[in-house]
Amino acid sequence: MNKPEILIIDDEQQIRKLLEITLEGNGYTPRSASSAKEGMIMAANHPPDLILLDLGLPDENGQSVLRKLRKWYVNPIIILSVQKKEEEIITALDNGANDYLSKPFRIGELLARIRSVLRQSVSEEGEAALKFRDLEIDLTSRSVRKNGQLIKLTGTEYSLLALLARSNGKVLTHHYLLRTIWGPGYIDQSQYLRVYIAQIRKKIEDDPNRPEILLTESGVGYRFVSEN
Repeated sequence: MNKPEILIIDDEQQIRKLLEITLEGNGYTPRSASSAKEGMIMAANHPPDLILLDLGLPDENGQSVLRKLRKWYVNPIIILSVQKKEEEIITALDNGANDYLSKPFRIGELLARIRSVLRQSVSEEGEAALKFRDLEIDLTSRSVRKNGQLIKLTGTEYSLLALLARSNGKVLTHHYLLRTIWGPGYIDQSQYLRVYIAQIRKKIEDDPNRPEILLTESGVGYRFVSEN
C-alpha cells in the first residue's frame, strides 16, 4: 500500500518535528519545508496528497502562497495558523483551503481533519475502486492488485495511474498530466510521461507492447479504460 504523502510548510522547527513524528506514526509519509519558496518548489516537483500550510511564513504571506498553489494544485490543503480572526479564516477558505486549524491545536483533531478531507477528496473523484479484468485499483487504500496480488508501485507511478483511473474513459493531455503530477515547470518534459507510462504498463498490462488499460492517444495524451 502507498502511504498518503503530506507536505508540511511551516517555519517553526518544533511544529515540523512534532507533525513529522505524528504523521509517520499514523500511516502517512511526511515531508517538510521551512519557507514558502521551499514548500512551493517541493509541491511542484512532487505534488503530495495533502498540504499542511502555515500562514505566518518568513518569506511570503501564507494567503498568497495558498492562492498560488490553487492555480494548479488540486489536492486538499489544511491551514495551521496562530491567526484566529474570523476574517482570516474566511479569506483562507475563499482562497481554496479545505480546512483551518488554529495553533495550538489538538493532535487528535488534526488527524481527524486530515482523514476527513482525504475521504472527501476520494469520494469527489468518483468510485473508490476501479477494475479492468484482473486489475483492481483501490483509491481509498491506495493499493493496486492484479490477479489478487499486490503490485508494488512507486509514489509517482501510483499517482499517475490513479489520476488516469479517476478520469476513466477520458483522454488526459500530456500538459495536464505533467502539470498535475510534476508541477507547472514540467509541462514540456514529455519524456517523463513516456518513461513512467512504460514502467506502469510493465506492471499492470498482460502485454505491455499491446496495452489494453493505459491507451495512447497519439500526439494528445493517455486514456485509462475500465470495465466499470
